[in-house]
Amino acid sequence: MLTFDLQFFAKDGPGGEKTEPASQKKLTDARKDGQVAKSKELGNGLLILALFISLKLFIGYVGNAMLELFPAFYLKIPEMIKMPGSAISMKNMTSLLFNTLVQILRIVAPFFIVAVLVSFLGDFYQVKWKPTTKPLKPKFSNMSPIKGLKRMLSTKSLIELLRSVIKIGLIGFVVYDTLVEQVAALLSMYDMSLMQGIALIGDIIINLGLKVSAFYMVLAVADYAYEKWKFSEDMKMTKQEVKDEYKNSEGNPEVKGKIRAKMREASRRRMMQAVPTADVIITNPTHFAVAIKYDPAVSDAPLVVAKGQDYLAQRIKEMAKENHVEIVENKPLARMLYANVEIGEIIPPELYQAVAEILAMVYKMQGKV
Repeated sequence: MLTFDLQFFAKDGPGGEKTEPASQKKLTDARKDGQVAKSKELGNGLLILALFISLKLFIGYVGNAMLELFPAFYLKIPEMIKMPGSAISMKNMTSLLFNTLVQILRIVAPFFIVAVLVSFLGDFYQVKWKPTTKPLKPKFSNMSPIKGLKRMLSTKSLIELLRSVIKIGLIGFVVYDTLVEQVAALLSMYDMSLMQGIALIGDIIINLGLKVSAFYMVLAVADYAYEKWKFSEDMKMTKQEVKDEYKNSEGNPEVKGKIRAKMREASRRRMMQAVPTADVIITNPTHFAVAIKYDPAVSDAPLVVAKGQDYLAQRIKEMAKENHVEIVENKPLARMLYANVEIGEIIPPELYQAVAEILAMVYKMQGKV
């Protein structure tokens, strides 16, 4: 007789199909491991777009600053070269080169600041601020050539390759379409001065960059939406995983049930220990039993020190008889006390009269009044 393990045919492993949304705990654990819904294309698109916009706005300032810098650099060279090969000329040249480099960095510094700021804001928008170093820890499993080859030939890698080819093709079309429109302007450069030609080339490059960046942003937004959807699908859980996580986080229901049972048993024992100290047991007489105690030094009104229904009511009455505690039958009062007053609470004012009459009768029977 052949036997089959039906779990072998399950779509997503022994837990079954992943149909349940990811729990907050799983999302938190995934974030700690560096797994988030993040699109590299969105960050790159924002960065390229911001840089070309900055270049469009400040190209005049950068051009003028560079034009002023280079003549100043070359005019100072003859002054610096006093004795070729001497120590003092080398020192002067080093100083000149250093000062020139500082000026160039000052000119391009705004672009670096914009790049850093936009990159930070792009990542912050996607994953918020919660840095983790766990993804930086080396994993020996990633060093396996076999696993590396599997990753290269996986469906995910093929999809990434297809996306890259489509992206390059679309961007190439945008570049081609833009340059075709500028063919006439490029051919007219023969009649332009050097500065006019440089200005034309600069305008074409910046406008082309802005078009490509805007188109790239459209692709990046679509990629971000896809990454969020894919991350949500990857994080889904099977019904068994949900149950296991609940057991791990909230505790095994069977264990919790046993703990609650032990707590109830301990509470019941404490309650039964208070029965001998009661002044009277009020019953209905078979279903309910409520133990009442009045101590003016403890409270201004009588307290319910124990109560029970059915079997527990019988146990209360048995212990009361063993300890010579009076038992009084009063069906309406027993039901009202059991339903409305918890153990350790004083009786409500509307029941003062009825309970006082019973206590007075009990005290009289015991010769206390």
